[in-house]
Amino acid sequence: MKELIVALTLAASAVSADPVEGVWQTEPDDGAFAHVTMQPCGQAICGVITRTYNTDGEYASLNLGKTLVIGMVPKGAGKYEGKVWRPSNGKTYIGKMDHTGETLALRGCVAGGLLCSKQTWRRIK
Repeated sequence: MKELIVALTLAASAVSADPVEGVWQTEPDDGAFAHVTMQPCGQAICGVITRTYNTDGEYASLNLGKTLVIGMVPKGAGKYEGKVWRPSNGKTYIGKMDHTGETLALRGCVAGGLLCSKQTWRRIK
């Protein structure tokens, strides 16, 4: 009986997992890039910087452990809306994400979404 309960619990959590959960690699920004772990935060998805790299390889950035993707709410069809933080200038922007397969297109926007900067991340795991 215990095995059945464990199997059903695992199956339920696998079904309810958001497709963007996991580890993603950012594009370089000001000479550095990061691995961001996307995970649930309430009813939304948040992304925390878990590893950082520059031209010399992995390094201990002051941004490790900081939330880069903030409160991204699923809107259906692989689209999300929330906020993104840009470490290089310390600003938080209106954020949008589009998930397709093993890529995640992120946009940080100002002026009500009229001016955006974009990155495409790739899944690490």
